[in-house]
Amino acid sequence: MKVAAVCLSGFPRWLRVTLLCTLAALPQLQTQAQAQDAATLRSHYTRLREQLTHNQFQRPLYLESDEASGELSGNIYALLEQPYAEVGPALQGTDHWCDILILHLNVKSCRTSTAKADDRLSLSIGRKSDQPLDEAYPVEFRYERVTASPDYLQLMLKAAEGPLGTSHYRIALEVVALDNERSFLHLSYAYAYGMAANVAMQGYLATIGRNKVGFSVVDHTDDGQPIYIGGMRGVVERNTMRYFLAIEAYLGALTTAPQERLEKRLNDWFTGIERYPRQLHELERDEYLDMKHKEIQRQQALESADQPN
Repeated sequence: MKVAAVCLSGFPRWLRVTLLCTLAALPQLQTQAQAQDAATLRSHYTRLREQLTHNQFQRPLYLESDEASGELSGNIYALLEQPYAEVGPALQGTDHWCDILILHLNVKSCRTSTAKADDRLSLSIGRKSDQPLDEAYPVEFRYERVTASPDYLQLMLKAAEGPLGTSHYRIALEVVALDNERSFLHLSYAYAYGMAANVAMQGYLATIGRNKVGFSVVDHTDDGQPIYIGGMRGVVERNTMRYFLAIEAYLGALTTAPQERLEKRLNDWFTGIERYPRQLHELERDEYLDMKHKEIQRQQALESADQPN
């Protein structure tokens, strides 16, 4: 970094600061972009044991977020009391991911397709209430199974564009076997935002989102109560947690009879959300269940209509 500072000595001070901050962030960004493997994820588990044992979630879960260079990202690491032999196969395939993603209250529909030899997930993203599909925003994710081995799985969902001028959406998932009974999961959720998206988000944060917070504790009040992060990092933390809870609810229903799995997934997702009402409460249980039943029935009707006679 000293060499970089010397090389930039002829630039204006404001430009030197900007460039040096960007250079300082490069090692972290490169590390995040590199493909992981089983040994690396197990090393993360070892490194995070203290955080997994002692945290505000009162469960083996660790969450972190970052905002840099017009990009937001959230990461969750969690210990699963389920064997990889069960978890790994269950998290592969676009149909399974539609079953997961539809649990999120902003996902109004999820349909699978194959285009140009790529597996796709076509989502409609909308409000936290009933909404016609033509009023929701279509987002198309490309599904990629990066690695699938007997003890390690890595998947990637990528979308070029999202709502309100956001772009470069990435949902990345890794799972590794720890032993015959437990697995360790890493979920990453990230997207980029430009000027239009930033303006829209600042408007949201100044109005209906002004009292919403994330999970990272940034300070404490005089009486010891936690002060949680707000702003755009709070937004990405809430959504990262919603997607993790959807994965957890999906996995938790695997041992239920097939005809009962949907109802269990929906109820378990809502129960998971209500563990953190300060951050995630939006609807009452009956409102959520009624909305999701309608959305899933609509989706099933559309899929039936697409089937050849």
